[in-house]
Amino acid sequence: MATQATNVIFTKGGMRARVDAFLSFMGQGFNAYIERRARVGEIEALNAKSDTELAAMGLKRDDIPQYVFRDLFYV
Repeated sequence: MATQATNVIFTKGGMRARVDAFLSFMGQGFNAYIERRARVGEIEALNAKSDTELAAMGLKRDDIPQYVFRDLFYV
């Protein structure tokens, strides 16, 4: 069985810069997706609680999104 090898040479400011920019852009989107998915789980868990349980936490049902994303909102 033959093995193929490919040598890729990146030159400064050329393809490497475009690949770096693309991966950076995709990474930002991926990080945002992971962050959002983690928070959606927290929102679902809080929504599953009764109004009494939420009140014991000092929350109303309408306050859940603001509570979950509180580190992003400067109120």
